[in-house]
Amino acid sequence: MENPGFLIIGGGVTGLALALELARQGRSVTLVEAAESPGGNVHSVTEDEWQMELGPNTLLCTLPLYRLIDSLGLVDEVIFPPTASKKRYVVNDGQPVALPSGVLSALTHPLLGFKAWGHLLSEPFRGSAAHEETLAAFVERRLGPRVLEHFVDPFVSGVYAGDPQRLSARAAMPRLHRLEQRHGSLLRGGITEMASARAQRRQARIDGFPDHWRGNLVSFPKGLATLTRAMANEFAHYPEARLVTGSEVKSIHRDESGWQAVDQHDRSFHGHEVVLTTPSSVSAKLLEDVDTDLQAALDEIVYPPLAAVALGYPRDAISHPLDGFGMLIPSRENRQTLGALFSSTLFPARAPEGHALLTCFIGGRRNPGVMAQPDNELISIISTELGEILGIQGTPVFSRVKRWSEAIPQYEVGHLERIEAIKARVARHRGLHLVGNWRDGISVGDCIDSGQAMARRLQMTV
Repeated sequence: MENPGFLIIGGGVTGLALALELARQGRSVTLVEAAESPGGNVHSVTEDEWQMELGPNTLLCTLPLYRLIDSLGLVDEVIFPPTASKKRYVVNDGQPVALPSGVLSALTHPLLGFKAWGHLLSEPFRGSAAHEETLAAFVERRLGPRVLEHFVDPFVSGVYAGDPQRLSARAAMPRLHRLEQRHGSLLRGGITEMASARAQRRQARIDGFPDHWRGNLVSFPKGLATLTRAMANEFAHYPEARLVTGSEVKSIHRDESGWQAVDQHDRSFHGHEVVLTTPSSVSAKLLEDVDTDLQAALDEIVYPPLAAVALGYPRDAISHPLDGFGMLIPSRENRQTLGALFSSTLFPARAPEGHALLTCFIGGRRNPGVMAQPDNELISIISTELGEILGIQGTPVFSRVKRWSEAIPQYEVGHLERIEAIKARVARHRGLHLVGNWRDGISVGDCIDSGQAMARRLQMTV
């Protein structure tokens, strides 16, 4: 029987994970990527002695991710953040305030207060909503307005660059929604599922998942691109694998022999099965001559623009101890900066001796217009705001800006219904598959999981 070939369009993390998994099973795979190197939004940059991440900054380690790192021979290269970096800050009235580290510290935390605790303690007695809610409505109903303003609002800015008044609670934070649906309460559900989590940890030990990896953040001395480069390098060594970069696919169509894709150089690529792992807007454009209804559904998913800005300072110019992961800035503070990671605290050798590196973010769903401003304006806005919050004297001695025109897909109200509609349309087209961070989770780990899961599905059906 002929070994059917797979054509994968998009060499980001999802596409790499999918392609590598298929290649390891001996399948014929062509992976086509528009950029000159694969990896998607993973963007590790070394300049002089500054080591920057201008895309995702860390990986949250799970058992599947550990297995991938181990299979690539990278376990000994992994670095972990120091214990001190577990501290998180959120800005309140212009000052960074450390978030509570446990129940005892939460009891007297200034961001909660008596009214917030009253709402929290009555949470188990609140009913469930009968309709889909925004994340803001869900959190305010169950946990109260102070939790929304001081904790969830900045968290959403940091993770999604999004707006909790638009995001769907069910789609954007499915675990919280499931706790309510299964247990009628977030608090009761959290307590009940602790026992299940302990059982999972015991099973993970049996599966060879080291304790010090579980739930920890990890990176590599030269950044997360170490992982994507290793994935691409292994993939390219398989005899039935073909990696094509600098090739922007402009159209796809199906004929008697399968799927054909044509790039900007009029090069043609073929596969019995085609998988689009590109952003939903790119997939929509590629499918305009295949299925206009599918194109329209994909175009409904919003990707706001975002800029990552790396700023370097002499360490003694910053009065804040930078003793944590970073800080997030709630929308109620009326700042344009969404937050800053204390990058040189997180991992060693991210800044020259005697200096500190901050990785900052600006733009997002609530402030897309800021992206029209030139780089020097973005640097000025952020450095001024951080100067006031962190007590920084002078201007940065180093700066770099990376703009993402389509940064993070927004799982807004109606998102899950859109995904089901997309699945129904895709099912009409034999040999067509769509996967990506617009449907299966936005983190790097989610993308790896979804790429590997798609490979398993293809193995069973083809």
